[in-house]
Amino acid sequence: MKTKKIEFENREGFKLSARLDEPDSGSIVQSVLFAHCFTCGKNLRAAGNISRALTDRKIAVFRFDFTGLGESEGDFADSTFSSDVSDLVSAAEKMKELTEPPGILMGHSLGGTAVLQAAKEIPSSRAVVTIGSPCSPDHVTHHFDDKIDEIESRGSATVKLAGRPFKVKKKFIDDLKEQQMDKTISGLGKALMIFHSPVDDTVSISNAAHIYKLAKHPKSFISLDDADHLLSSERDSNYVGEVTAAWAGRYFCNGK
Repeated sequence: MKTKKIEFENREGFKLSARLDEPDSGSIVQSVLFAHCFTCGKNLRAAGNISRALTDRKIAVFRFDFTGLGESEGDFADSTFSSDVSDLVSAAEKMKELTEPPGILMGHSLGGTAVLQAAKEIPSSRAVVTIGSPCSPDHVTHHFDDKIDEIESRGSATVKLAGRPFKVKKKFIDDLKEQQMDKTISGLGKALMIFHSPVDDTVSISNAAHIYKLAKHPKSFISLDDADHLLSSERDSNYVGEVTAAWAGRYFCNGK
């Protein structure tokens, strides 16, 4: 696949780092806006494998680092779930300048929860794909349950996420509490594909069941069998990309 490095501004004026992956040859039939997992980044190996599988099917992929992560500007401590959703909307607007506007929104873990929330603000999107995603964003607080009281009382605390220290502020927790994901999911109004592993020990498969139960048709579920949460096996991430490409074709006449 061909890759272009991109920078774009979010609504707060921060420059976010992105990459646009396109097919080596031939015309683009559709485009995907991809959201990475919590505290991960656009360059996670699984994201690259998924992107390569999609570009092999003439689908362009735009992936970026959320505010304060990877190569993007800003401070993670000042970000919230709502600001991640806003970053997705800004990314979709940038895609209009570069390639096809996103017809498919795809997110891994909390990124999947974010694309569910962002879908109503991205009118070009007609299909949404979640991978190992929690049904509610406040699920991420289980990573730092022992710090919640400190965050509430002092306004912030340093927590360890994926072995790295991050500062989490009370406004992050408060923002999570304000989300109404059940209403969002039931009113999605777009084709939905849910990927989840039954042995995911980071986000239980019960989250996938909850999303599936609330969503209206057309909706589909694919079990990732023995995959881990981060899709560490290349086989698993390739599978997600290949199945997504085949499934999405049903919802786009002549690829559009």
